[in-house]
Amino acid sequence: MVTEPTEALERILAEEEYGAQLTVLTGPDAGAVAVLDAGGEVLAGSVPESIQEPLVADALTLMDREMPLTVSYGEVDVFVEPLVPRPRLVIFGAVHIAQALAQHASLLGYHVTVSDARSAFTTEERFPDVDHLAVGWPDQVIDQIVLDRRTSIVVLSHDARFENPLWPLILESDVRYIGAMGSRRTAERRRERLLEAGFDASAVDRIHGPIGLDIGAESPGEVAVAILAEMISEHRRPHEPLELKGEVRPLVPAHRAG
Repeated sequence: MVTEPTEALERILAEEEYGAQLTVLTGPDAGAVAVLDAGGEVLAGSVPESIQEPLVADALTLMDREMPLTVSYGEVDVFVEPLVPRPRLVIFGAVHIAQALAQHASLLGYHVTVSDARSAFTTEERFPDVDHLAVGWPDQVIDQIVLDRRTSIVVLSHDARFENPLWPLILESDVRYIGAMGSRRTAERRRERLLEAGFDASAVDRIHGPIGLDIGAESPGEVAVAILAEMISEHRRPHEPLELKGEVRPLVPAHRAG
């Protein structure tokens, strides 16, 4: 059982898990710090008993949104800071754009995986910044890839032999973002094929194609920026209203500033 907040924080960060640090700003317990795990259990420190239930519920909501906020429960203000794992980017297709995209994403803190069936293209020399290289067809490497809400999938391969087996593996997953290279006409034909194959329309519509924000990108580096911009935009865009049990305060309360 972890008893020190610092130790709990280090463990969550080292194991790349979800969690939250709660800091009481006002009230009789001002200065108290607690650390929660992904399920809302207190790993270290303590939470004021009078507000524990709504505070933990709000912490779980903010953890899911990856949103730090100061939340007020009557006379008690608490700063809730979610602890989240590194985002993951999985790139299928070891092409020139993939090289630029992997480099840019690494600079932004992503855990990057590049996958391709061509071993001559999927090398450390071409991708020195990535965390993992997965050589093989999608069904051969899928067990090496984490498909969760922290994962973005980018499909850059134009080879149907590689792309087609991939869709059943990712369209029904919880991944954050799915994008595929190709023109608008290519995207329309892809959608038609997937619908004819029996995929649900809502699942198919998750695919961003043509991929990337329209910024007039031409070079591989510019296309990589457009893709990352769309990934970030999709992540930051609120999908549902934020509903908390407490009252939202400014991130840095006035009485704490300066």
